[in-house]
Amino acid sequence: MSLKSLILRTVAVASLGAGIAFAPAAYAQTGPGYVTVEPAQPSDTAGKVEVLEFFAYSCPHCATMEPMVARWAQSLPENVVVKHVPVAFNAGMADLQKLYFSLEALDRLDLHSKVFQAIHRERKRIYNYKAIAEWVETQGVDPKQFEAAFNSFGINNKVARANELAKTYNIEGTPSLAVGGRYVTSPSMTGTYEGAITQAQKLLDGILAGQPAN
Repeated sequence: MSLKSLILRTVAVASLGAGIAFAPAAYAQTGPGYVTVEPAQPSDTAGKVEVLEFFAYSCPHCATMEPMVARWAQSLPENVVVKHVPVAFNAGMADLQKLYFSLEALDRLDLHSKVFQAIHRERKRIYNYKAIAEWVETQGVDPKQFEAAFNSFGINNKVARANELAKTYNIEGTPSLAVGGRYVTSPSMTGTYEGAITQAQKLLDGILAGQPAN
């Protein structure tokens, strides 16, 4: 077994141990680096090409890739928008979905990267509402406003839409990037985090140029 194969297989096994459905190494090596979405999905953002980043706060690979995606997003043209889509593979992850959308509703997405840091670096177990609410209060978020947002009808609708998107795009692991409603790529398909972003950029370039992917 080559060193690359061993690394990829180790990552895959570690991902499963963390509760994340990461594709096996063989697929990462032999796949084309992306899959085609059929039928193609419309954009939820009028006049924009959407890149959907499917992620989970509990996913260590998402924590690593998050700053890479953030830097990449800053380089994209105005007619492209990157949207975060929190994924729940089980009921125990649902409160973390609501955390993201609550931060968005309260205009506190400055805490997005800090959630990853709290879970993966500081080892804080902020997985349910009580622990999450205590943590966001330490970050200067008004507890009553957070509770109102977290339990709101609007947040529940956004969670339902996120679940619908994950099902539509057949997302089985995170992080994954859906490009222009037509393609999905991920580190498990390309072999590296950087490779997934490079592949997403290539697919996006083709969409913007009106060309099919090779």
